[in-house]
Order: sequence, then structure tokens, then C-alpha cells
Amino acid sequence: QVQLVESGGGLVQAGGSLSLSCAASERSFSITAMGWHRQAPGKQRETVATITNGGIANYADSVKGRFTIRRDNVKNTVALEMNSLKVEDTAVYYCSAEAVRLAFPRTRNTYWGQGTQVTVSS
Repeated sequence: QVQLVESGGGLVQAGGSLSLSCAASERSFSITAMGWHRQAPGKQRETVATITNGGIANYADSVKGRFTIRRDNVKNTVALEMNSLKVEDTAVYYCSAEAVRLAFPRTRNTYWGQGTQVTVSS
């Protein structure tokens, strides 16, 4: 199965930087894309950034120009470099992976990590 483990969360001051990482362990699955998402208290989960195996990245408007998503296809890791952090960036950040099952039935599903807390203080 596909397992995702996030790390790198913590407490930072507004304007500071933080880098998150996610390691994917998969057997009998092929990951086609990975992404980062976040959920603040009382709010819906939102997609922060995604990246395909080909390196095509997309960002939410709220983080564009401040966050960078990076992918290592060989190691199956994805990182989120966060700069110029704002208080509103405070949330639990989740890593995701879109994966196709190699064995039959070859279904495609999205898998999620357990999340890591990012807190930005003013």
C-alpha cells in the first residue's frame, strides 16, 4: 500500500521560512502526482500545491510566489518550501499522492499522510 509520512512542521514567526517534507512508501503502486494541502481550524481543507511526475506544478493563489513544491521521482519524496509565512498560513499540512495500483484491478486513488502542524505567530 501507499504510505505517506510528513515532517518539518513547527512554530515560526511571521515572515519566516519553513520547509516540509513527505516520504512516500509504495508497493505495487505507481505514483503519478503528489501534492500538499492544508486545513486550518474551522475551515475546509484546501490544496496548496501539486506537482506531476513530469514536474508540472500548480499553486493556490494565496501561496503563489511564496511557496515552492519540489519532487524527487526516484526517491518518491515531495517537499514544500514555505517563505514569507503569514499568520493565515497556520494549519495542519497534509501530503497527498495519486497512485495507480499495478496489480489488478488497476484502480487509481489518492492517499494521504497524517499531517504536520505549522503555526505562524505574529
